[in-house]
Amino acid sequence: MEAAARGAPRGGGSGGAEALLGELEARVRAVVSASSWWERHGVDCSILALSLLALPPGFLCLRSEHGLVFVLGITILGVCHYTLTVKGSHLATHGALTESRRWSKIWAHFFVEVCTAFPAEDARHGHVKMHHGYTNVLGLGDSSTWRLPCLNRYVYMFLAPLLIPVITPLVAVERLRRAKAGAALRALGLIALGLCSHYWLLRHVSGFRSPASALACMLCTRSLLAHPYLHVNVFQHIGLPMFSRDQKPRRLHMMSLGVLNLPRLPVLDWAFGHSIISCHVEHHLFPKLSDNMCLKVKPVVSQFLREKQLPYNEDTYLARFRLFLSRYEELLVHAPPITELAGLQ
Repeated sequence: MEAAARGAPRGGGSGGAEALLGELEARVRAVVSASSWWERHGVDCSILALSLLALPPGFLCLRSEHGLVFVLGITILGVCHYTLTVKGSHLATHGALTESRRWSKIWAHFFVEVCTAFPAEDARHGHVKMHHGYTNVLGLGDSSTWRLPCLNRYVYMFLAPLLIPVITPLVAVERLRRAKAGAALRALGLIALGLCSHYWLLRHVSGFRSPASALACMLCTRSLLAHPYLHVNVFQHIGLPMFSRDQKPRRLHMMSLGVLNLPRLPVLDWAFGHSIISCHVEHHLFPKLSDNMCLKVKPVVSQFLREKQLPYNEDTYLARFRLFLSRYEELLVHAPPITELAGLQ
């Protein structure tokens, strides 16, 4: 994979790259046009709906004094939380849940602000405009927000993820200080609604008697899949070629060089979505496609890139974990080297 990334792919030059991207877009468009609404949106909407419907049983399981039933409740709520906050927020931010602009905005406010406790506008700007617009471009979309050089490798990989549920609303408040008053108040109200609703349900439906126990349960469920969430966000970009603002390659080359797919992992596929796990390359090339459609066009994209001798980066979760643990300072502490590919700018 690294050797392929270092080699200069075919189709160099702006004209060749644009022609190749146009050819790939035509192939993917044909697949999308032949797909039903169920394939384009229905499958993913159903997964999110099932997650919402599973919340009441999850809260009720926490009333049980039986240890296994209690753990089942934690598991249900934790998986549902990440399905709504990661998969739901990601698809809503990209407008991939529906073709209606109005409903896309509504779903973004619900999934990003109510469920995730983060401002929807900041999520759209940071993820869609910066990360997707400047993938692996240093200082813009290089995933540097995930670097914490002050932490050693073991604290970062094993302990830091547990703080994500606490840090997220704190970062949200800091971001809202710079927003317009109306937008900030709306986002703050929706974030408070989501957090207070979670706390209220634990106290009055699950039967937690003390505020401390309810808050501890909130932290537990909201950090259930925090480790793979943090790991996946760094595994799929950091360690791959990075580019300067002035000499970044054309979009097709940028995405084929700077994005990596993990193999299918059932729990993470469900909770995070195919576009984040096994179809991340496809997602970066076609960000408005739903998770199910990214999975459907994956054979088309992978075949095309290999046919044109372009990189198609893939690696396993365990292999990336070992790589980052052994080369932590190089990958997550020090500034990454800039990759220069002649003829691809």
